[in-house]
Amino acid sequence: MAVLQMQKISICALKKDRKAILEKLQSLGVLEIQSEIEDDSFQKLDTGNTRQSFEKMAHLAERGLEILGQYVPEKTSMLSGLEGKRLIEEEQLQKTIEKRKELTELARRLDDWKKQIAENKANILKVENQIEGLIPWMKLDVPMNYRGTKTTAFILGTMAAGTTVEEIYRLVAEHASDVEAVDVNIIASDKDAVYLAVLCLKKDAETVENALRAGGFSRPSNVAAVTPKAAAEELEKEKEQLETEIQEITKKIEGEAGHREELKMLSDYYRMRADKYEVLGKLPQSQNTFFVGGYIAEKSLPLLQKTIGERYHCVIDVEEIKEEEEPPVILSNNTFSESVEGVLESYGLPRKGEIDPTTIMSFFYVFFFGMMLSDAAYGAIMFVACFVVLKKYPRMSESLHKSLKLFMYCGISTFVWGVLFGGYFGNVVDIVSQTFFGKTVTIPALWFVPLNDPMKLLVYSMLFGVIHLFVGHGIKGYMALKAGKPMDFFCDVVLWYFFLIGLILMLLPTDIFASIAQTQIVFPPIVNTLAKALTIIGAVGILLMSGRDKKNPALRLALGAYDIYNITGWLSDVLSYSRLLALGLATGVIASVINQMASMFGGGILGAIGFIVVFLLGHTINLAINLLGAYVHTNRLQFVEFFGKFYEGGGKPFEPFKADTKYVTVQDSEQKVMKK
Repeated sequence: MAVLQMQKISICALKKDRKAILEKLQSLGVLEIQSEIEDDSFQKLDTGNTRQSFEKMAHLAERGLEILGQYVPEKTSMLSGLEGKRLIEEEQLQKTIEKRKELTELARRLDDWKKQIAENKANILKVENQIEGLIPWMKLDVPMNYRGTKTTAFILGTMAAGTTVEEIYRLVAEHASDVEAVDVNIIASDKDAVYLAVLCLKKDAETVENALRAGGFSRPSNVAAVTPKAAAEELEKEKEQLETEIQEITKKIEGEAGHREELKMLSDYYRMRADKYEVLGKLPQSQNTFFVGGYIAEKSLPLLQKTIGERYHCVIDVEEIKEEEEPPVILSNNTFSESVEGVLESYGLPRKGEIDPTTIMSFFYVFFFGMMLSDAAYGAIMFVACFVVLKKYPRMSESLHKSLKLFMYCGISTFVWGVLFGGYFGNVVDIVSQTFFGKTVTIPALWFVPLNDPMKLLVYSMLFGVIHLFVGHGIKGYMALKAGKPMDFFCDVVLWYFFLIGLILMLLPTDIFASIAQTQIVFPPIVNTLAKALTIIGAVGILLMSGRDKKNPALRLALGAYDIYNITGWLSDVLSYSRLLALGLATGVIASVINQMASMFGGGILGAIGFIVVFLLGHTINLAINLLGAYVHTNRLQFVEFFGKFYEGGGKPFEPFKADTKYVTVQDSEQKVMKK
């Protein structure tokens, strides 16, 4: 339960070492760079062009990988996304760097091959369209560009679909009445057009064509110098040639699949170089020196001093963070509690002066999650599934690793609550034994069965809720004492404890509580007197002290009265914990209904098959739905009820300058030594 102590450092080093130092800082990933020096003697280097060139190289390598993935897909499993980045040594990356020119050329060739394939496919489509355009003219036994003899004209073209020879002759007669010799031949027709050849005297050619155009006549767009059949054959050969070229290029691409991993490292290398030059352009530099500074965790300072301070001529200045300064936040928790850090981060990291509530929240989170799901079989499935995945894929992303570890712990909690409540796929043991063996066997609950005693579960839900809220209020008091505000601790925390505890003690002996809890609680008179005293002291104290910073007495009393009215908010918060009852019952009820439906097939082999099908499908859906419900509502209890008592969040996450790679993680040799 801690936020790592941060420090601000400044490194002044020789300008000739700036690239090497930045590369080392990038590999370490322990410094959030924020170099802000206002001095006319220092300037910033324009690295935009260099950075863009590296980004283009990274994009080119990415393009090469995409092409390989398209033509030679990697063999991956359904869970390959869990594998994470491949861990490599610096030596492996160095070998790739030495081959970067030929690998870059390979990526460029892959891109050119891809473009050539795309061009060939476009040409094939063009050829196919040309062939399709020739099909109606196949019966034509003269070249399509044939114009006739010395005295005759040959006119080739199309008209609207359905046009008859009689209509064409009538059209010529109307618009070219002086023409006597015209011969119309329909070569082919389809739903789109009528394809025709017209013969006439050469001197009448223009007149005849104009007459035809009045009826929608048009010349063909593509005219071959040979017969349509011969032209189609030539186009088919051209198409085959294009397809052969595509096959040859595809084989070339497939032959380069062995360089996939090298291209991945190359892409990451150029990406890291681009990031380095982006930072380089922000650093203040003089003629001989440069500055780099920012935030670093106190525990990481020895590593930085060893790898930078002892290797290069530089000065590392460490300074404490100013009171008004808001440093970035790094959480540090034990292996159990760190699994809930993702939940906290989704709400907001702690601001300066706030404590890290992760450890306390983690116990309540797992506790409430298990209570909501509360089925031993479901819990066992969650635990085993998450445990196996975590062991099989140790290189998965940190956030996913934390989430799976959280659900693994929640699975354990769910199993324990399931044993306490006697839930094993609902009441499947009872149903199976009765349906298939004619004898009812029940696994007894170690505590009680919620379906048989829901009011008891409601009382305990409220009790756990009160404890949860009181802990949150207690943290508020701790923060007040830590900040040196004992008056805030007494007025805003202690007085409220008096008021709330007094009200609770007054409520417990009442008939209303007895009807809910189905038991009558009787306190000794001294306890009842103490309850009234605590309530009065708390109420009066809150009334008088809530507005203590105001000088106007009336305003102070008004603010105090309003604060007392906030007891309704406490009541609402406590009632919110009834969702522990609701979701716990929902899981058990739905599971029991599924089991009952599965048993409707009766005994025997067919009944067993039907039971298994309904059982697997039904419980899979039930687990998925209630798993989501438990996750959402557990988050709500933390975010709204618990955090509402003491926590605001809004802290800035620590964003170090590091190797932001996509495919591989480079193991720094010095970090390995430090870990050993």
